[in-house]
Amino acid sequence: MIWSLIVGGFIGFIAGAITKKGGAMGIIANIVAGLIGSSVGQSLFGTWGPSLAGMALIPSIIGAVIVVAVVSFFFGKRE
Repeated sequence: MIWSLIVGGFIGFIAGAITKKGGAMGIIANIVAGLIGSSVGQSLFGTWGPSLAGMALIPSIIGAVIVVAVVSFFFGKRE
């Protein structure tokens, strides 16, 4: 359980860095984006590549990037 949260946070952190939205996201948001992104990524792209804590890392990161991009599109600050 704790290991999944750590890996989810790491995946969310990487997704935030890729989308340049990581500075606006907190630790909890990184974990949530990583866990939801992992589920989305593995549903869309399968479970190929290296796996950690039951999450295939490459599809999980791609899914988290998608989740962060969609959420920031709908809920991001409009200037």
